[in-house]
Amino acid sequence: MNKKIKILLAEDEASLGIIIKESLESRNFEVILCEDGELALKHFKKSNFDALVLDVMMPKRDGFTLAQEIRQTNKNVPILFLTAKSQTEDVVKGFKIGCNDYIKKPFSIEELIVRIIALTNKIQNTNSTKFSIGLYTFETESQQLIFNDKIYKLTNRESVLLEFFVNNKGQVLERALILNAVWGNDDFFSGRSMDVFITKLRKKLSLDTTIEIINSRGRGYKLIF
Repeated sequence: MNKKIKILLAEDEASLGIIIKESLESRNFEVILCEDGELALKHFKKSNFDALVLDVMMPKRDGFTLAQEIRQTNKNVPILFLTAKSQTEDVVKGFKIGCNDYIKKPFSIEELIVRIIALTNKIQNTNSTKFSIGLYTFETESQQLIFNDKIYKLTNRESVLLEFFVNNKGQVLERALILNAVWGNDDFFSGRSMDVFITKLRKKLSLDTTIEIINSRGRGYKLIF
């Protein structure tokens, strides 16, 4: 990342908040940490942020209340909730309020980073559904991969996987990160499924020899072109 992604982090558990803040900053994020929802709202009103990472259970203002207030004036800033809760009604409530993503504690910092990057990239690309991948054009809305007069219709999973690679071009993405971001889990069967889908994408991208999905042994995959 060249430009720092500026994050507003609201987490009342001090030790966890510091760990998240320091981990993100070590990866070139700029982070403002607040220990309660009221303080987070004050910082939000004073500055611009690329994304908000909000704990659901906080003193003074909980994450849901804070998100509702923010959505009254800003419909676009990405909001990701951190929560220890797993009840379906909480997930539904979060999305009804207008959150963009939801991650359950405990979670890995790497997964959090991938989700933040994915959210900020989506916002940047809201007005464009086309990507250039070498000599190909990738249309996310129609889920088509086009090379001259040849058109490949992608499945939903292929399209999401390819968009994830494009948004993280040149970066080695760990298997577990890809699986959690695209499949929602990193179990054995999802892993086998991912390998099959990557093989399919490689075949469809093979008309341009400058494009590669490289297997970094013991680490993961990266897309180069």
